Amino acid sequence: MKSPAFGRRAQILLLALAATSTSAAVAAESPPAAPPTAVTAQPPNVRSGLRLPEITLHDPWILADKSTETYYLYTSAPSRQTGQNRTGTFAYQSKDLATWEGPFVVFTVPDDSWAAPQVNAWAPEVHAYKGKFYLFTTLHNPEKTLPTLVPSRPNLMRATMIAVSDSPAGPFSLLKKDGPVTPPNFMTLDGTLYVDPAGKPWMVYAHEWIQKIDGTIEALPLKDDLSAAAGDPMLLFKGSDAPWLNEQAVPNAKSAIYVTDGPEFFRTKTGQLLMLWSSYEKNSFGRDGYVETIARSKSGELKGPWEQLPPLVRNDSGHGMLFRTFAGQLMLVVDQPFVGARAKLYDMEDLGDNLRVVKFRRSE
Repeated sequence: MKSPAFGRRAQILLLALAATSTSAAVAAESPPAAPPTAVTAQPPNVRSGLRLPEITLHDPWILADKSTETYYLYTSAPSRQTGQNRTGTFAYQSKDLATWEGPFVVFTVPDDSWAAPQVNAWAPEVHAYKGKFYLFTTLHNPEKTLPTLVPSRPNLMRATMIAVSDSPAGPFSLLKKDGPVTPPNFMTLDGTLYVDPAGKPWMVYAHEWIQKIDGTIEALPLKDDLSAAAGDPMLLFKGSDAPWLNEQAVPNAKSAIYVTDGPEFFRTKTGQLLMLWSSYEKNSFGRDGYVETIARSKSGELKGPWEQLPPLVRNDSGHGMLFRTFAGQLMLVVDQPFVGARAKLYDMEDLGDNLRVVKFRRSE
């Protein structure tokens, strides 16, 4: 049995380096991974005055809490760094986006849930919703395998869970411990919260290319308190729907694999609905690189249909999200580069039907 303990991005990178089939293709095999081993728990070393280049992270998420005028930067907390020998979520705090304090442990995986506490959590994000704060993060259980189209690929229970707190600083507690919110036979990740114009909450997630080969973005209706699903999932689009990926495809004997990652939504000033998401493309050096791209709903509704727009940020950047500063500036945060990733900030412009990168905000 193969384990995700070495992390999704390391897994995808190793696959991507061996790709030959499409710009978004990654190799069909992962190298064997050793099972997690016990390590001595070390509590996090909380520091102040940190700059973003000093913080190693993947899948950054920034929440601007207006009540305290504090920015919260969330990222995964490896089990060896939480002081509890269990994985979870870190938060860093800032008043100006320039200097940060942390990391603070805001969530750890409990022993009595469906997920393995020692297998690293992925892609945390925190949403303010109905007076509380909700943490979405992807967890794993390598002891439970799932159906797969190609048995040689690693396949295990993986899904985004939801936890709740009265504060963006945590602590967060799981709402559902007995199983994933998404269908238990689906291998999913990177779930995000979308609330439609009628006030109905949805979890929108990536359905793993490992299970699908052509990864998808899907939407699942949630109960009003986010405690469980409230209906069946809905397909939004496939990774192969992006024309710029197929333009780079090179026919060969291997399966074409399309990665879908990190959906996140933005309603423009003219009311159009955009979705950020990530995949892989051939960069100027001919190598596969992470890319932050964008889709637009033709109907302005979650159901779409969705049209794929040109990528937003290239250069091995991805898993982005949008937020506004307390001064009202629209910002994008992505991680870049793939190996040794850091959070990178961009000033953005809302064009009404699309987004434009204005400038990179340097953090020395």
